[in-house]
Amino acid sequence: MAEPTLWEPVPRSRTYELVLARIEEQILAGKLRVGDRLPPERELVELLEVSRAAIREALRVLEAQGVLRARVGTGPDSGSVIAAMPSAGLTQLLRLHIALANFPVKDVVEARAALERSSARLAADQATEADLDRMAECLAHMDVPEVSREEFNDHDTRFHVAIAEAGGNRLVTDLTVAVRNAVRHTLMTAFHRLDDWEAERDRLRAEHHAIHDAIAAGDAERAGDLVESHIHRFHHDVVRTVLQSPEGTSAQSAIWDGPPRER
Repeated sequence: MAEPTLWEPVPRSRTYELVLARIEEQILAGKLRVGDRLPPERELVELLEVSRAAIREALRVLEAQGVLRARVGTGPDSGSVIAAMPSAGLTQLLRLHIALANFPVKDVVEARAALERSSARLAADQATEADLDRMAECLAHMDVPEVSREEFNDHDTRFHVAIAEAGGNRLVTDLTVAVRNAVRHTLMTAFHRLDDWEAERDRLRAEHHAIHDAIAAGDAERAGDLVESHIHRFHHDVVRTVLQSPEGTSAQSAIWDGPPRER
């Protein structure tokens, strides 16, 4: 008697998933590139022999992922265009998973520290005067005495992105943007709950200036160490403390540590 098979029939895919697969095939084969327009909906319906609803659902998924950008209107510039905005899709993905505690903030912090340490070391080796000027401009905005918490955070983000861009790795830059945007709400919650915002602001300013100086001096090891300690220090001393304080909710604590693991 034959052994019972462990294989089971493959479930039938939803039609829009098959449409996604066809579009992805075109991208992977190099037949669709950034800036190219997809055929109109009506033409895709005929080419793929599916319903217009399936086409629209597939396009919505690709737009949410940041792969497509919809251009409204008529004429040669309208329609769905392949976009070069991976950070938008990554940001949305990370933000939702952090909110659900699938990616606890502490895990995101570890990943961010590793990424930005690498970026800072690369920037110290190859940053141009223009790169250093962009970083310095961000520092100048953060140094304004009356800067708001929101403005400070925005320029703080631009400073870290400028470091990643100076490092010359596009994927690391997009990941840096995505991670920072994904945790923006968490950072702002911590900023607004700080008992002494001015003291923390001044400490962050000093840390940022030290990082900039190390990069400008071409000291890769020091730049990497400073960025890594800066990220760990802020998230441990400020964000984690605030989220796990008596005023923090259990949901916010779960965002930091993740949900309890099943035994």
